[in-house]
Amino acid sequence: MKLLAAFIFFFSIIWTANAQTDSLKKDVLQLREVEHDFGKIPQGKPVFYFFEIENSGTTALKLDNVQASCGCTTPEWNHEVIPAGGTDKIKVGYNAAAEGVFEKYITITYSGNQSKQIKIKGTVWKAPVGSAPTNASVQILKQQNQ
Repeated sequence: MKLLAAFIFFFSIIWTANAQTDSLKKDVLQLREVEHDFGKIPQGKPVFYFFEIENSGTTALKLDNVQASCGCTTPEWNHEVIPAGGTDKIKVGYNAAAEGVFEKYITITYSGNQSKQIKIKGTVWKAPVGSAPTNASVQILKQQNQ
């Protein structure tokens, strides 16, 4: 009986250690940051940001997909493999067409079934309609030069 209990105990330790090692092996995509705040941006001005990623694994890594939560957010990424220890960037663009606060999520899928999320946020302020007001100083300078 003691032998059976010792065998079960030993097997459970091996199984637990193996499960932890497997989970560490799978999580090879490292993000330098998971959120970017654009702050206040004018309406109608597209903005973009580069999220840095790193392959901390021992084998090459390929991003399967990078997908935004809506059509106003456009991610671009390298479809080539990232070598072990290598780095790359994901470019995330946002079309600031709608006024107000925004918060958009981008899902990165890699290694078949692994995924991570990054987020962009900010506030779009309404740009004034029409051209800029005339500058009276320019008119004065023109009159002085005549």
